[in-house]
Amino acid sequence: MPLRLQAISSLANLCPLLVVAVLLLALPAQAETLVCHVTYGGETRALEAQPVTSPYTVPVQAVGSYFLFRMTFQKEPHDLAAIKIYVFADRDTGPAPIHQATHPYPPTAGAGTPYGFTGLHRVYEPIRDGELEYWCELSSPHGAAA
Repeated sequence: MPLRLQAISSLANLCPLLVVAVLLLALPAQAETLVCHVTYGGETRALEAQPVTSPYTVPVQAVGSYFLFRMTFQKEPHDLAAIKIYVFADRDTGPAPIHQATHPYPPTAGAGTPYGFTGLHRVYEPIRDGELEYWCELSSPHGAAA
């Protein structure tokens, strides 16, 4: 086989491999996910958060008619890396903070513990006598708890 045909044949054999490599690189990277298990009024919900570059844009999530739950998960820059959990009372005059917890990232505990790296928290609101419980864990890219 002439040299030119050998080169073309070799490139043709590499094309499928190059296509596969490009497609794999184009897939979105799976990141750790912060999962908080929030219980209120007998109902438990799993709320999720992805890492953010700025915690100031993270919205609150309504839990029942009175609580607002906010979780920020910041991995970078290293000196600001933290996981922060906020609970607000949704009052007529606006949200009022009633709980805040800060955890280092990466968490120092969590794997194999019953209530993740946060432990079980109970937050009470003063007007309606309600109770919110939560605990959080990190979910690895493949779905297993970290």
